[in-house]
Amino acid sequence: MFIKLVWFDSFGAKSSATLIKTKDIRILVDPGIAIMQPSFPASLAEKIKWMREGRREIKYAAKNSDVIVISHYHWDHFLPEDLDIYENKLVLAKNPNMYINDSQRKRALNFYSQLLRKFCGEKLDNFLEKPKIKTFRDIFDELKEARERNFGDYEERRRELMGKGKAWFEKRVKKWIESQWIPEMKMKNCEVRFAEGKSYNFGGTKIRFTKPLFHGIEYSRVGWVFSTIIESGGEKLIHSSDLNGPIIEDYASFIIEENPDYLILDGPMTYMLGYMLNLINFRRSIENAKRIVREVDFKLMIWDHHLPRERKFRERTKEVWKLAEKLNKKLLTAREFQFGKKPVVEELFE
Repeated sequence: MFIKLVWFDSFGAKSSATLIKTKDIRILVDPGIAIMQPSFPASLAEKIKWMREGRREIKYAAKNSDVIVISHYHWDHFLPEDLDIYENKLVLAKNPNMYINDSQRKRALNFYSQLLRKFCGEKLDNFLEKPKIKTFRDIFDELKEARERNFGDYEERRRELMGKGKAWFEKRVKKWIESQWIPEMKMKNCEVRFAEGKSYNFGGTKIRFTKPLFHGIEYSRVGWVFSTIIESGGEKLIHSSDLNGPIIEDYASFIIEENPDYLILDGPMTYMLGYMLNLINFRRSIENAKRIVREVDFKLMIWDHHLPRERKFRERTKEVWKLAEKLNKKLLTAREFQFGKKPVVEELFE
């Protein structure tokens, strides 16, 4: 199994684009990119330069792939305007009709409208369908460890937030039922399949996808994602997408149970501490990452996306790095693995 970390946050622009080659197939996971946030300690010109460079690298990687995976519809996980990258590809994507928030639904509608127009010369409106499903499970109810965790003094507040989250989820369900659904598409030069909970075989390579997972915390308003598992030649890789640490205990257990040889895991958003990430959920992410480092027999763990967006990310997550060093586990950022260099955000302060 060959792995190329095409572009990641440690390179200077937001992304987790990864190219995986097996003897059977070439898979590009999450080919998207976005400019760093205003607080990132570099000039706007530098940030634009890194984003443009990353886009070029992602488009080049797409030319050398057979399958493109889109775990969700945030800009740093798919390219909605560079439609040429999807030509002659099988696109295995997040279902845009359910377990999706409003903003991502709008992006998906526009994306598939453009894709259908380019490869079929047709309007998406002519193909929209009535909902195929009218009842949706609440995936919070299927979490075991996170629901049973004792949050101490925070427990009452957590119950309040989970109640609000459930109400928000029920409003989304109503929208999913009332909306017209985007169908899977088999066009002349592009095929789109919605992949959650499914698996696909390509010779001796198997690609599996989880069911919808929360994007970070429980009932995260930014939506849902899926993780990708690739197995070939007796090796296994997991690309987590946006689990933010992971924060949720059950998602750490999923990774531990899968026991991948290669783990590409996104980290907590330390640059959002005190804003979109509180200290309780930050501690959850640290403890879960430490569990993974202790219990997974990985050959390589990349811990990058979301993390190297501020200069103190390594200090704030030092427990995880120190544990990996103590256990002689290969834990690296993407830029350290791919180029043997420190993340850009660390180099800026040398």
